[in-house]
Amino acid sequence: MTELRWIDAALTSARPEALAALLRYFRDLDLAEEAFQEACLRALKTWPEKGPPRDPAAWLIFVGRNIAIDQVRRRARQQALPDEELISDLEDAEADLAERLDGADYRDDVLRLLFICCHPDLPATQQIALALRIVSGLSVKQIARAFLVGESAMEQRITRAKGRIANADIPFEAPGAAERAERLAAVAAMIYLVFNEGYSAMGGEAPARAPLCEEAIRLARLLLRLFPSEPEIMGLAALLLLQHARAAARFDANGEIVLLEDQDRSLWDRKLILEGLALIDKAMRHWRTGPYQVQAAIAALHARATRPEHTDWVEIDLLYATLEKLQPSPIVTLNRAVAVAKVHGPAAALEMIEPLAPRLSGYFHFFGAKGAFLMQLGRMDEARTAFDRAIALANTAAEAAHIRMHLDRLAKDGETAFAGKSSAGSA
Repeated sequence: MTELRWIDAALTSARPEALAALLRYFRDLDLAEEAFQEACLRALKTWPEKGPPRDPAAWLIFVGRNIAIDQVRRRARQQALPDEELISDLEDAEADLAERLDGADYRDDVLRLLFICCHPDLPATQQIALALRIVSGLSVKQIARAFLVGESAMEQRITRAKGRIANADIPFEAPGAAERAERLAAVAAMIYLVFNEGYSAMGGEAPARAPLCEEAIRLARLLLRLFPSEPEIMGLAALLLLQHARAAARFDANGEIVLLEDQDRSLWDRKLILEGLALIDKAMRHWRTGPYQVQAAIAALHARATRPEHTDWVEIDLLYATLEKLQPSPIVTLNRAVAVAKVHGPAAALEMIEPLAPRLSGYFHFFGAKGAFLMQLGRMDEARTAFDRAIALANTAAEAAHIRMHLDRLAKDGETAFAGKSSAGSA
């Protein structure tokens, strides 16, 4: 199981680079995907017997390249033979391909693939969904959950996006500087969602999904090298670094969730924190506030607090208020409610989230937060109802276990209260 988990993690990590290289060589998205998937199947058969290759991405590119060439030749046998010059050119193309691989000329492949997926001919929702599917290899179910939509709707969205790319003759190359800037927002949003998919993994899933967080950070750093003076890209990179710095403290030995205020802060990665703090401080000096910078500033306040009671919740509340104006969302308001509860009490937080109920009726965290606020107010029966609903909506066993912990506490408090009443009566 451990070996298979490592192989899966290696395939996930190598996917963007390998698929991007195959796409650059063959300029056919479906062919590149098919070749990569077949290469992964061969890896699952070969690596357990012969051991992992030194460079999994290079191995997958070599194997995928040969698979794709075989497929091209099979297709060619079903068509009229091309001119002799073109047949000769095929051999030249293979030699050039091998030479490029030997030279490890892949530095910009992933970014090129990102820009193709985020082409302006595609609607923004299709751009991000396609990039999540193609670049990061997330399942349709995972992407649908990130967008809070159904699987069938997301499947159609991705299919339409791939169809548009196939029919629009979109060039498989990185665009110029001006066009890159236009697509920057869509690429940044895709990277942000890739990170969230890895970050939201729970318990036993966390190690297997950690490569998603690391890949998102790598892509954010790559974007930052291309756009070194763009404060929102600084903010994005800072946000991912500061969030990922807490990875080692987010779950206990049993894989159960550890809330931020209960985490062992000595486990936080100080190197990532220092890098993230330097980036957000630099970004804020540009005085061009954006959503990623605000979120990074919130994460920075948590990172700077050496103890939970040192957290500046007043400033966090103000930052969330700014984020609500920049990027209105029920999720943002729900997150702000946590800060409001710290500053103004659970009653104010509960009042803030009640109007969100229709839009977040299927959202696990809404009922988890509501139950916590109700429990703080002593409204135990209502809290129990909210927690029961949260368990029904839990996406993972760790989420459900976290809510059951609250329910166990409610049951224990109920027993204590009953025992107290019995003693008073007998006295």
